[in-house]
Amino acid sequence: MEEIMKKFLISIAALVFITSSAFAERYVMVTHGEGKDPFWPVVQKGGEDAARAIGADFEYIYNPSADMADMASSIQAAAATQPDGMVISLPDPDALGPAIKAAVAAGVPVITMNSGLENSAALGALMHVGQPEYLAGQKAGQRAKAEGATKALCMIQEAYNTALVDRCEGYGEAVPMEFTDTTSDPATIQTRATAALQANSDIDAILSVGPHVCEAVDKAVADLGMTVHHACFDLSPAVMDLINAGRVSFTIDQQQRLQGYVPIIVLHLYNNSAGLLPGANIPSGPGFVDKSNASSVAALAGIDR
Repeated sequence: MEEIMKKFLISIAALVFITSSAFAERYVMVTHGEGKDPFWPVVQKGGEDAARAIGADFEYIYNPSADMADMASSIQAAAATQPDGMVISLPDPDALGPAIKAAVAAGVPVITMNSGLENSAALGALMHVGQPEYLAGQKAGQRAKAEGATKALCMIQEAYNTALVDRCEGYGEAVPMEFTDTTSDPATIQTRATAALQANSDIDAILSVGPHVCEAVDKAVADLGMTVHHACFDLSPAVMDLINAGRVSFTIDQQQRLQGYVPIIVLHLYNNSAGLLPGANIPSGPGFVDKSNASSVAALAGIDR
């Protein structure tokens, strides 16, 4: 997968050089990420870097309320300005689908990213850039089981997010698990993790499906004086520190910078090369990050301290 991605990026870099237009394009990215989640600034920077590379204007919009109706309104408002393309995360197809369909009907090219792989095409999006989440969960569960996990707690911060649910359910194929819904507030995550661990004494593993969840759950485990197999999703400086300290076994890297970068480049090619598109959706993960490669991955991703 890495070799395919490298070849693809080399190809589009050459095409961008050839097809760069004389006028400034404008692209808008709308995501569901909350301000407390360290995942999304990396996505945003990817989009900004791509726009800079092609000389385009770039606007990033997120909804700190995490309310899907608010996000749908943001999509509608952005589409009404007639950008040259939109990149949209799709955690809740039912809530966001009508707004995306309306944008496409108004002539705005849309690429979905991060969440929503299974629903992207039905909504009229050109393609999807992201990780097959159920598969990523399966891989995480298989490795956790091989490393001794027998019963797990899945900490999920966005119950409405189908991608996060897929991670937990995929993991659960290999390791039986209990679900605990929480919020993106670190203090609340820690409190609910503590309560869930105290109520389930047979749990010996935890899956944290976001980087800030990973950090907060580790604090709960430490305060309780427990030893559990802890696996996480996504990258942040804190997660890298926990891996290097041996407190987290591994995290799944979905390459969020590429999720921000690649859609902008693809939209530019689509607009300037007679509708040129890759032949399929682009999977950005999953990839394992553990103690053996955490430092090098952090440096490459630009999240090293």
